[in-house]
Amino acid sequence: MTDPIHELSQVIAQAAGHPGSLATHEIAAVEQTVELLDKGRVRMAEKEGDDWIVNGWIQQAIKLYFRVTEMETLHAGPFEYYDRLPLKSDYQGRGNRVVPGGIARYGSHLEPGVVMMPSFVNIGAYVATGTMVDTWATVGSGAQIGRRVHLAGGVGIGGVLEPPGARPVIIEDDAFIGSRCIVVEGVIVREGAVLAAQNSITASTHIIDVTQDPAVTYKGEVPAGSIVIPGTRSRQFAGGTFGVNCALIIGSRTGTHDDKLALMDAARDFGFAL
Repeated sequence: MTDPIHELSQVIAQAAGHPGSLATHEIAAVEQTVELLDKGRVRMAEKEGDDWIVNGWIQQAIKLYFRVTEMETLHAGPFEYYDRLPLKSDYQGRGNRVVPGGIARYGSHLEPGVVMMPSFVNIGAYVATGTMVDTWATVGSGAQIGRRVHLAGGVGIGGVLEPPGARPVIIEDDAFIGSRCIVVEGVIVREGAVLAAQNSITASTHIIDVTQDPAVTYKGEVPAGSIVIPGTRSRQFAGGTFGVNCALIIGSRTGTHDDKLALMDAARDFGFAL
C-alpha cells in the first residue's frame, strides 16, 4: 500500500534541491505539508521510546513555504502587519483559549485545551493539550511542547529550520519552565522537570547534578523530574579565572508536584523562584 506521507516527503526532498524553480506539483506538496502541520497530522519531531526522531523533510517544506508565499498586509482589529505567513484562526472551534495579544502562525499546531496569553507560537511548533503559554513567552519554529507544560512569563523556547535534521527544542509532558528561562539549540527538557526562573540552557551548557558525589554533568538534556536552578562554574581563560553560566540540579520532584500549589511548596523548600 502506498504511504501518502512518504510520497509527500519524497517530493519535498526533491524540491529542496532546486528551491528557486519549483514545479506546480512541488508547490502543492509544500502547501499540503504546512496544512498537515497546522492540523497536527505531521510533526517536525516525534517520540519513539525515549528518543525523538526529527523529520528533516518538514523543515525543508517550511523553508520552501516562505518562497512560495507572497507578502501581504494583514489586519487584526486596528493592528496592521505585513508578512508572508497567515495566522491561525477559529480558536473556539479548535478548543483553544487565546487572549488578546496571543499570536500563533499558520502551520503551528495547538491541541485542544492549550491556553495562550499574549505570546507567540511560530510555524512548525506543536503545543499539546493542557499547556499554558504565558505572557510574552515565545515558542520557536518547530519546537515541541508536551502536555500540561507551563511556559511562564517571558520564556524563550528556541526554534530551528536548518540544517535539515537538526533537533528542535523539546519540552516533555508536565515540565515547568520558570519565568525568563531560555532553552535553545535542540535541548530536551524531560518529563516533569522544573527549571527555576532565569535558567539559560543551550546545547553546551553544563547541567550539573550536585545532589550526587561526585557531581554528574549532563549536556543537551535535563533529566526527568529534575529541579534546576541557575548557577556558575569556574573556567580558566588567558585573562584569568571567571565564572560561566551553568545549571544546577538540586533535587527531584516527588509526590504530587504536578499541581501548581505543590510546585510553589517545592520552590519554597528548595529556595528558588518560579
